[in-house]
Amino acid sequence: MTERINRNTLVQQKVIKETLERRRQAVIGFPDVPSNTRRGGDLRTLVSPATVGSTSGFCGAVRLAPGEGVSEHYHPYSEEYLYLVSGELRVDLDDRPVTVRPDQALLVPRNVRHRLTSVGAETALVVFQLSPLAPRPELGHVDTEPGPNEHLAPVPVVTG
Repeated sequence: MTERINRNTLVQQKVIKETLERRRQAVIGFPDVPSNTRRGGDLRTLVSPATVGSTSGFCGAVRLAPGEGVSEHYHPYSEEYLYLVSGELRVDLDDRPVTVRPDQALLVPRNVRHRLTSVGAETALVVFQLSPLAPRPELGHVDTEPGPNEHLAPVPVVTG
């Protein structure tokens, strides 16, 4: 039995290694992953630990109809890189508006509150990348305002 287990373990390890290597080279398309609309827009995380096993960051894209936006948040562990493919975008960085046009990129530094709004006549397509990863996924984003269909829990007021 021990001999069979030892022989089969090597076979199984090879299968697992080949499966993981194929996954890490997968091409992921916009329709291949579920839409996240919680913060606004049609956001898709394409290359991530969950989809391809990335270990140092993740990237995706968000589509924003004219007037639509992504609610304000910040990343305590990551920088965010934005690249605008189409449309026109206003990015509020700590309440300072910055206009981004097609074929332009913008760095959102760590801990900077930011909100995205499509201000052009056509749908904005924004590619984003965040790096490095937060220690745990739930620590990666800190919402500072509710998304379009939610309400943040009220912050308790502490008095003397």
